[in-house]
Amino acid sequence: QVQLVESGGGLVQAGGTLRLSCAASGSIYRIDTMEWYRQAPGKQRELVAGITSGGSTNYADFVKGRFTISRDNAKKSVCLQMNSLKPEDTAVYYCAADLLRVGAGYLVHYWGQGTQVTVST
Repeated sequence: QVQLVESGGGLVQAGGTLRLSCAASGSIYRIDTMEWYRQAPGKQRELVAGITSGGSTNYADFVKGRFTISRDNAKKSVCLQMNSLKPEDTAVYYCAADLLRVGAGYLVHYWGQGTQVTVST
């Protein structure tokens, strides 16, 4: 069984920082792209940032210059450093990964359970 477990969410004032972490566990042969998404109340889930196994990154325009995604392939983990947080960043943040399980012949997209980030004014 494969699991993605997020941590690091919480309540922070506008302008503050948070660091989200996500660790993958289970019978994993390879992890390709790892991503962070978010979903605010009443809104659709949206991509925040992604990173390939080789370290190439992409960011949504609304977080460019404020958030940084990084990963540790050996630890099967991905982090999201969030600086200069705004109230509109309030959402549940989800970790996601495209990975190949041991013995499997194709990649599967997995989701974490989500972690709440609340930014107060």
